[in-house]
Amino acid sequence: MSSITETLLDDWQQAVGRQQVAEEVLAASALQRFGRAVGCRDELGGVPLPHWAFFLPSPLDEEIGSDGHPRRGDFLPDVTLPRRMYAASSIEFVSDLEIGAPARQVSTVADLTHKSGSTGDLVFAKVEKRLEQEGSLRVREVQTYVYRGEGEPAPMPVPADDTPEGERWQPDEVNLFRFSAATANGHRIHYDHPYTTQVEGYPALIVHGPFTAAKLAALAMRDGALASFSFRAMAPLFVGQPITLRRSDENTYEAVRCDGLIAMSAKASFR
Repeated sequence: MSSITETLLDDWQQAVGRQQVAEEVLAASALQRFGRAVGCRDELGGVPLPHWAFFLPSPLDEEIGSDGHPRRGDFLPDVTLPRRMYAASSIEFVSDLEIGAPARQVSTVADLTHKSGSTGDLVFAKVEKRLEQEGSLRVREVQTYVYRGEGEPAPMPVPADDTPEGERWQPDEVNLFRFSAATANGHRIHYDHPYTTQVEGYPALIVHGPFTAAKLAALAMRDGALASFSFRAMAPLFVGQPITLRRSDENTYEAVRCDGLIAMSAKASFR
């Protein structure tokens, strides 16, 4: 039986339409720091998903929740389900960013829906982010977050006998820390092993979904300049285990776990 009542859902849905507006100069140093964190060796123009280097969260200490995320209820609704994850994103690259110039980002809570199934209650929140410079749209992104209950402890994936074809990537704890630092991501499942295993029930530190997405975007960029890029996370990836990055079909890219499960699927279109 669902624990989410219509009254509770209606209250959370009051956040739809809520906006945050931020302005900053797109600093080359921030873009370089992000590029290094995702393993980019090229010049600044070769950094995948470059807009993620900017407009980072900076909550006060008292505005941070026990999981390391900013507390709910200010911008995103105060959903009572304990776990929050970055589930998917759809990005349009309308025109290139001008590094070193002022920019404005408008974030809007676009939608909030509830689903209940065999895995329990799930609440999906969509946030639209519009990055503008000189009055024109440069990047539009719709991010999807999912809230869920605690669930059963997740087992560590058992490596399959056969290694999938593709490029091997095995991030370690330092890689995860660098990405957290470059994106101001305080979620403890990426750096706090006791919290991750004892509180959230995972067997090891979790690789950031956006980190994996950036690696897939870098793979896609070998096929051309991105006009759009979307991804969906389907299973967690754990530190210390190899990940295979591959193009599975035309304009489709995947991150495959060591047990053969597709953990993330992405699609790209090109200019």
